[in-house]
Amino acid sequence: MSDADQAAFARQRQAMVDCQLRTFDVTDQLVLARMNHVPREMFVAPAQQQLAYSDAALSVPGAAGPRALLLPMALARLLQDLLIEPGDHVLDVGGGLGYSAAVIAGLAGSVVALESDPAFSAAAKAAFAAGGLSNAEAVTGSLSAGCAAKAPFDVILVNGAVETGLDALLAQLADGGRLACIEVADRTAQAAAGRAVIYEKSGTEHGRRTLFPANAPRLPEFTRAPAFAF
Repeated sequence: MSDADQAAFARQRQAMVDCQLRTFDVTDQLVLARMNHVPREMFVAPAQQQLAYSDAALSVPGAAGPRALLLPMALARLLQDLLIEPGDHVLDVGGGLGYSAAVIAGLAGSVVALESDPAFSAAAKAAFAAGGLSNAEAVTGSLSAGCAAKAPFDVILVNGAVETGLDALLAQLADGGRLACIEVADRTAQAAAGRAVIYEKSGTEHGRRTLFPANAPRLPEFTRAPAFAF
């Protein structure tokens, strides 16, 4: 990539922060700085690089189906409300080529990027190495099963909309841990309107707090089985 291209993307990144994130009540300076630092164009399909900093819905193709990226403003708000601390151990679920985990790596002590598609995990691993992110690792496995071998986690981020199936992830939270996702109930639309929520673990209980309206495609592993109608 030429110096001119890099400079152009840097200007687009700054515009994203100023025009999308700040106007969506993202005020955390560490989150803003991290979103302004990580090159999102490196984590999207090559044909979509020019749209990397737009507010358009983007996805990357995969063998088992495409993986959608959370909109930048939704990701930033979720990270802000998760209150990630420098020593936190984070699980990033369904993050595709590793963009969200790369952002988190600059906020947390360590981050595990979990993907069900081995090709996504391999690409994320390569991106982490290229970016010098020694505290980020990529693993492959069932999204809904989480990553028990690396648990407990202080923070879990689910990159997409869920209907059900969070039990295993919630069980992998440390006491005081937080899980953020977008919940939807309507099964009639591929990207139904939903709500961003945070679950907080206290002992054996999980509190739930609604944050803001949000849209995202459903993650297949977190959808309800169709009910029979008589």
